[in-house]
Amino acid sequence: MRIIGIDPGLRCLGWGVIDVDGSRLRHVANGQILSGAGDLALRLLALYEQLSAVIARHAPQAAAVEQTFVNKDGAGTLKLGQARGIAMLVPAKAGLSVAEYAPNAVKKAVVGVGHAEKQQVEHMVRLQLPGCDPVGPDAADALAIAICHAFYAQSAGRLAQAIGAAS
Repeated sequence: MRIIGIDPGLRCLGWGVIDVDGSRLRHVANGQILSGAGDLALRLLALYEQLSAVIARHAPQAAAVEQTFVNKDGAGTLKLGQARGIAMLVPAKAGLSVAEYAPNAVKKAVVGVGHAEKQQVEHMVRLQLPGCDPVGPDAADALAIAICHAFYAQSAGRLAQAIGAAS
């Protein structure tokens, strides 16, 4: 299965694509989409167009997006939510199922600790995806989101098999 992980951001949206074969993970590609400055509508359009091109180029079969956390700046949270909407809309429009994960769940799945630092996450991404060189912290986070989805999808698959065998 090919999974795209997306770390939503209005200025910089990180993405990472991995292939999953059983318990084996392989890095395919990663990057950061920059929306530029200025008019919000044009920035959202830039995110939409560039993420659409990434999905068309890499043809993932599933997508995972990090959930937004609420911070003290209400306007900033709202803008981030709009970028997150683009991060969910583009894969859904491509026919992909879109899973959502809380930041702490991603860190726990990749590092083993729910409050890990960004450097720890990037280090574990590099260990789990040999040869991977994330282009920046947002791309490393996106790869971590994809790894998290692979972990939870495998767990759900094993659970479904066990339930099916018990029936």
